[in-house]
Amino acid sequence: MSKILEVINAEKYYGEKGNITKALDDVSFNVEEGEFIGIMGASGSGKTTLLNCISTIDRLSAGKVIINGVSINNLKGKKLDAFRRDELGFIFQDFNLLDTMTAYENISLALSIQKKKHSEIDAKINAIADTLGIREVLNKYPYHMSGGQKQRVAAARAVITEPKLILADEPTGALDSKSSRALLESLDMMNRELRSTILMVTHDAFSASYASRIIFIKDGKIFNEMVRSEGESRKEFFGRIIDVTTVLGGDLSELI
Repeated sequence: MSKILEVINAEKYYGEKGNITKALDDVSFNVEEGEFIGIMGASGSGKTTLLNCISTIDRLSAGKVIINGVSINNLKGKKLDAFRRDELGFIFQDFNLLDTMTAYENISLALSIQKKKHSEIDAKINAIADTLGIREVLNKYPYHMSGGQKQRVAAARAVITEPKLILADEPTGALDSKSSRALLESLDMMNRELRSTILMVTHDAFSASYASRIIFIKDGKIFNEMVRSEGESRKEFFGRIIDVTTVLGGDLSELI
C-alpha cells in the first residue's frame, strides 16, 4: 500500500505574543491507501483543527501535510482549488447540499466541473446510487429528503470523483441512531468495496468502532493509537475504544 496522507510535526498556534494557544503540538502520523481512520478527542482537543489543516481550510503554523505526494502547505489560488476538487472528498455534519439542486445534480456537480461526458456522469451516479441505496431520491431536492438520505447523498458526492482521501467531519452528528448506523455501514462499504481512504473525526465511540484504526488526540498531541485486530468484532473494538476514552477524558459524557 502507498501513503495517501503524511502529517509531519504539525503545529498550529492561535493568538498573539503573550497569549498564544497551541492547538496542535508536534503531531505526526501516516494514512495508507485504503485505510479507514478515526480521529477522537474531547471538545477542544485539537481534532477539528487537525482536520481543517488537512482539508486545506486552515494552514499549519509549522510542519507539513502531504497528500498523495503533494505538500499542501504552499498551494494557493487555482492550484489549491484544483487540488481540493481532484484529490479530496468532503462529508460534513450539516450535509452542505445545494437546496436548489436535486440529489442527482448535487452529486454530478463535481463531475460537470471536471468536464466529464454526460454518459459517464450518468453511469457513475447510477452505480453509486445503487451502492448507497439512494436511487429513489435522485430526483428529489434536499428539503424532500430525510437526514439519513441527505447524508448518503453527501457521501455519494464525496466519492463520485474517486478522490484519494475522503474527510468526514462528525458525519453522524445531525442524524438519529437508525440513520447514523445506515451512514456508517455505507462508509464501511465504501472503504471495503470501493477501497476509499477515509479520515473521520468523531467524538462518538460507536461511530469510531467502524474504523480500522483510531488516533486519540488530547491537548493537541497524539495521546494513543489503536488498531482493530484481524478477526476482532466491531463490538470488541468498541469496548477497547471505551476503555481508552475513559482514561483520555475521565468524563465519558465529553466523548460519547
